[in-house]
Amino acid sequence: MSTEHIGGSGGSVAIIGARLRTNAEEDGTASALLIRDGVIAAIGSDDEIRAAAPDGTPIVDARGGTVTPGLWDSHAHPDSGAVSTRGIDLGGVGTAEELRARLAAEHHRLGPDEWLEGWNLEYEMFEETGIDRSVFEDIVEGRPVFLRFYDGHTGLASLSALVAAGVDEPIRYPDGSETVVDETGRFTGELCEMSILSFMTEAVPVSDIEAELDRLEAVLRGFAAVGLTGCAIMDGTARTRELLRELESRGRLPQRIVVHEWHKVHFTDEDQDRIIRTKDERGRLWEGGAVKLFSDGVIDTGTALLHEHDAQGEGLRAAWPEWSEYTRVIRRYHDAGILIATHAVGDRAVSDVLDAYAALPTRSPGLPAHSIEHLEVMSDADVRKLGLSDTTASMQPLHMQWRKADFSDNWSRRLGPERRSTGYRCRSALDAGARVVLGSDWPVADYDPRIGMAWARGRHVPGTDETTVFEPEERLSGEEALLAYTLWPALARGWRDRGRLVVGAVGDVTVFGGDPVRTAAEALPELPVLLTVVDGVIVHRDPTV
Repeated sequence: MSTEHIGGSGGSVAIIGARLRTNAEEDGTASALLIRDGVIAAIGSDDEIRAAAPDGTPIVDARGGTVTPGLWDSHAHPDSGAVSTRGIDLGGVGTAEELRARLAAEHHRLGPDEWLEGWNLEYEMFEETGIDRSVFEDIVEGRPVFLRFYDGHTGLASLSALVAAGVDEPIRYPDGSETVVDETGRFTGELCEMSILSFMTEAVPVSDIEAELDRLEAVLRGFAAVGLTGCAIMDGTARTRELLRELESRGRLPQRIVVHEWHKVHFTDEDQDRIIRTKDERGRLWEGGAVKLFSDGVIDTGTALLHEHDAQGEGLRAAWPEWSEYTRVIRRYHDAGILIATHAVGDRAVSDVLDAYAALPTRSPGLPAHSIEHLEVMSDADVRKLGLSDTTASMQPLHMQWRKADFSDNWSRRLGPERRSTGYRCRSALDAGARVVLGSDWPVADYDPRIGMAWARGRHVPGTDETTVFEPEERLSGEEALLAYTLWPALARGWRDRGRLVVGAVGDVTVFGGDPVRTAAEALPELPVLLTVVDGVIVHRDPTV
């Protein structure tokens, strides 16, 4: 048995009767571990751990389940997601008639002064008419309506919502975010890209701090219930840190979190100075010191930056009017010791960001490499360039869920036959020597890491009769998919005390009812999560254990 006394103020728990996937040199006889004061204090046999556990330590029998290091979502939006998933879920609504019916029912349910909000809206129903508020405005009787599309890059607002937000003339930010108008200057209600969506979100009346705390805690409890022990928040603000600080002070923070502050394209040097000043803010379970920027948009709206234009003649515009300004901004963050994550969906965006990172001075010892988020399409040359860099590739294969077997989906049609085959190249990135980490981009996609691993391994809808496998040569193995949620994120962020089950590591573990590596990809979404432990505290427990 390996053991060491570690001090701290976290929780304590012993887990016995388990198989341990340690991501380290494994002791084949070990079946149990002890977390004391938030740190793994001992690993050994059931009898050894029972003997080592101080009196009063909870002892949980995993009954043959598998203990892994705590799973980490490398790209999520739990704070803004808690807000942007207010209202009705419009996922699966495929026609204008269905949308009108759903909105009419919600309109009649709401009180007279309430906004009607919805999320998860899909693009296909607007392909012939364009995105326009006229599709529903006659049925809501002047009520403010704010709908968000599934990818988080487009919105649709009623005229009364725009008026309530103080929009009396078109708004266009330098990154291309805008309130869209038609050829006559009329507001269509379409809200293009995230900066303008953030503007509208802030205009919606919100409830008091207690309701906001409850909403965020509920989301993070949901993360814990599917085995996640932490995540990177990729659109943080001062408000995010305020909520996390308050939750932790009340003992209600069930996840370990890194906050990437969102640097918007129109931010000034004063805004950047403000972000830099907050880099050392942290609690026991959360920390800052990271930033998120955008280099482009998304394939579906023609705002992803591509080497060659898409089928609709779009895809050649970066989010930054002057790319030299992006490179100047990231140099300031880099020199301040801040970890940089950049959204890059299109192949040209990926390539340009890699070049920008390569031009930065060598990082100080102990500081992790910067990341690119999404990398949805990459040419062979982009993959080779990624492999030769020290950049972390943060990817979300489960976003392929919107692709259709006959390639009639908007993403596939815009890219065309040749380029759509360059999507979500996880295997190619790994084989080229890059470090790959996985995440969800929730609320864009389900935050359940079992679904994320299933898509990374199977590259088609798990648990269905659907036989179409998108680019099967890009599939990951069971072990690689788990590593991309555990060890590899820890290595990417320079953490030596996470991602492994070893004495001295933080007490973040996930216990599954079976082995997530050996369980077939098809069955992964139904694999029970028996226990989730963060900092030695049980934050989720299945009734069977």
